[in-house]
Amino acid sequence: MAGHSKFKNIMHRKGRQDAVRSKLFSKLSREITVAAKAGMPDPAMNPRLRLAIANAKAESVSKDLIDRAIKKAQGGDAETYEDIRYEGFGPGGVGLIVEVLTDNRNRTAANVRSIFSKNGGNMGESGSVSFMFDRVGRIVYPLTAGSDEKLMEAAIEAGADDVESDEEGHTVYTAFEQLSDVAQALEGSLGEPKSTSIVWRPKSLTPLTGDAVSTLMKLIDALDDDDDVQNVYSNEDISEAELEKLAS
Repeated sequence: MAGHSKFKNIMHRKGRQDAVRSKLFSKLSREITVAAKAGMPDPAMNPRLRLAIANAKAESVSKDLIDRAIKKAQGGDAETYEDIRYEGFGPGGVGLIVEVLTDNRNRTAANVRSIFSKNGGNMGESGSVSFMFDRVGRIVYPLTAGSDEKLMEAAIEAGADDVESDEEGHTVYTAFEQLSDVAQALEGSLGEPKSTSIVWRPKSLTPLTGDAVSTLMKLIDALDDDDDVQNVYSNEDISEAELEKLAS
């Protein structure tokens, strides 16, 4: 679940979307199980579970699959997973944050380190990259939710910090502590969002051109393909011309 829509467009053009869908379902189900095990199995009383279910529904995960993931946590047979964050650098000094859920810390650390080293990157120490990002709430709406102006007005009224609109849709950012309140306010004025999540947002972007673009793509794809990796965030700045060149 990489953090950049431009990369998702490239993945779609290259036909990777179907290949990654089953892995995506697995990762979303795992997050639901972990959230349900860590707190109450009722989403109304468990904010993390509520977010996990909302994001699963946004990706068309069936109700049966969601229910099974919750029951797995209640049954006591679910593995004990750890939330771990790895940080590292890709080509051109691009910063990467990798969030994992793992039942074997040693295995995952070795796998992530190997993926970095085999794909033009290198692991960093904890804190070596995260200072370049803000931990924020992100609420995504489709273009059908309204005009740029409508979204901006609704976001201001809800107490959000920023809105970005493009051909993909509208993305509202807020302090992660206020995510639940802002999401609830926006739902009242705009309807149900496409997704709601807590993410790492780059404070600034690192320009990337030439061969480094395809190398970074391979690195992010390889990280996303690992079963333990839940999310990958990066701070690259790639022009549309470079992306078109890569897609051709």
